[in-house]
Amino acid sequence: MTNFYADLGLKTDNTNREIFINSPRNFLIEQAVRKGHGSLTEDGSLVVLTGKHTGRSAGDKYVVKSPSTEKTIWWENSLNEMTYENFEKLKAKVVNYLNQDGKDLFITERSVGAVAEHNIGVRTITDHPSHALFSKHLFRPKMRDFKSSDFTILHAPELEIDPAEFKTKTGTVIATCFDTNTTIIVGTLYAGEIKKSMFCIMNYVLPEKDVLPMHAGACRMENEDVSIFFGLSGTGKTTLSTDEGTYLIGDDEHGLSDEGVFNFEGGCYAKTYKLSKETEPGIFDASNRFGALLENVVLDKKTGKVDFFDKSIAENGRSSYPLRFIEGLEKTSKGKVPNNIFFLTADAFGVLPPIAKLTKEQAMFYFVLGYTSKLAGTEIGVKEPQATFSPCFGAPFMLRHPSEYAKLLGVYLDRYDIDVWLVNTGWTGGAYGVGQRFPLHVTREIIRTIQANKLNKELVETDPIFGLRIPQEVGTVSHTLLNPQKSWDKEADYQQKAMELATSFHKQMKSFGDFYSENIGGAPTYGA
Repeated sequence: MTNFYADLGLKTDNTNREIFINSPRNFLIEQAVRKGHGSLTEDGSLVVLTGKHTGRSAGDKYVVKSPSTEKTIWWENSLNEMTYENFEKLKAKVVNYLNQDGKDLFITERSVGAVAEHNIGVRTITDHPSHALFSKHLFRPKMRDFKSSDFTILHAPELEIDPAEFKTKTGTVIATCFDTNTTIIVGTLYAGEIKKSMFCIMNYVLPEKDVLPMHAGACRMENEDVSIFFGLSGTGKTTLSTDEGTYLIGDDEHGLSDEGVFNFEGGCYAKTYKLSKETEPGIFDASNRFGALLENVVLDKKTGKVDFFDKSIAENGRSSYPLRFIEGLEKTSKGKVPNNIFFLTADAFGVLPPIAKLTKEQAMFYFVLGYTSKLAGTEIGVKEPQATFSPCFGAPFMLRHPSEYAKLLGVYLDRYDIDVWLVNTGWTGGAYGVGQRFPLHVTREIIRTIQANKLNKELVETDPIFGLRIPQEVGTVSHTLLNPQKSWDKEADYQQKAMELATSFHKQMKSFGDFYSENIGGAPTYGA
């Protein structure tokens, strides 16, 4: 064992346990089954359960407050403060827990980011072989020797702590200290916390290098042109970034520098509810082979078959696997500076157009707005569509103020003349329950037309409420679909609903103070 782990306090003299570093996937799978942490499907996928935590614990995220973070962290973003003293006390407890006699440890030495200049090394130390497997999937192979600027994840998912002892809300804690480059995860078996903790770190570190971190999918065309797709859950980010005839750079987390786009991850973490060979063949095939890791799916242990349509354990079932399990992949995980950026929104009010060209100011406004809709029935008490906002299309993972990311986006838009488009993958002809959702083939035709440079950018109309420039000819898409007010039975009803939504945009953005007032030129024309 290297000096680093000894200096951390990990003991090597426990005769009843072993420490495994950078073990192969097949060994980690074997260990998970042997320890009773998981079972194999008929195809060899490893199935595990994560107990009461089947998703992220959004209210249990902590950052150590220090002179280096006090004024740089966006504390209002549901982030909890932790003192350095409490963090170090928790760290000592975790190390002591991991040093228990008879407790095997599984360590992976990986990295995040496909570009060496912006890559961050990450050591994951856990007593669960399945989580070591997850880190091998989602993090990339190590690109270089570790440096002091790299990070360590101390992962003790079954450790129970007393919240009063560490001044935490619950016994679940995901805490990061940027002074020691350490993240601690306790009290949750949900593997996604490992991936997202490093995404948050990249989001915090990269802007200091003038690199824009993005919660977005990316793909390249045959001619090397690159498209970026920002979007919250349910807007079509993964679907549209994996279109036929394109090469997937990545489906979730990327950086943008002067050298181009690069993927952070070494694998995918896909939702599995209603997964089928017919609808998502690539994800289905990758999830049903030896080496894949399935969380919270229903397995018939007699037949070894998985029922992806059974959500009795959790609707947020997940599959993780390495990128090499995917066909149609850009193997370098990199691409040039994008030609087009698409902001995807599922507007359940049915008033936004299916496509609109944004000015730079509008792009920065809508980027910080991060608008989509909650639908009736998706949460307790939601009885009709509600506007919801996630700045930068990924607020839970953005540790800096959204204006910092938006200004960096503006720099790249100016420097490379990137086209930015607002794409409504939601409803038309009326709100949810009255109108219909834009057919996927329509959205695909619009995006393919833009990607092929076949759109007449001069033939546009400006919407009087949102100030959006709407193309009037896009392939075979009907004029009525392109202009939402014309698809409603009563234009007065459209006007009322559109003005309500525009007003909500202004209300949301006013909370950003100076950024809002400085970028009012990008705002909807109504509701200021």
